[in-house]
Amino acid sequence: MNLCIVSEYSCTFEDFKEMVDKTTGGTDAFLTEMELIKVHDHKSVLLLHCTDMQALIAFMSTPEMKQWDAANNSSTSPIRWCK
Repeated sequence: MNLCIVSEYSCTFEDFKEMVDKTTGGTDAFLTEMELIKVHDHKSVLLLHCTDMQALIAFMSTPEMKQWDAANNSSTSPIRWCK
């Protein structure tokens, strides 16, 4: 499934990208493609191809991810599209 995730946060794009880069090793089992695009310093778009939505939801719902979201006022809006 192809996904577009729009994220807004209070940290900088570079801080957000660093977090994404640090955590992507744990996504190899369910993400086959990923592209992070900067909209501006507090907003980005993440394009993904996900093979297991339940695994992605579990990954994004860990206590560490929730803590990061809360600390950085992060909000996401996922959009699904078909190829």
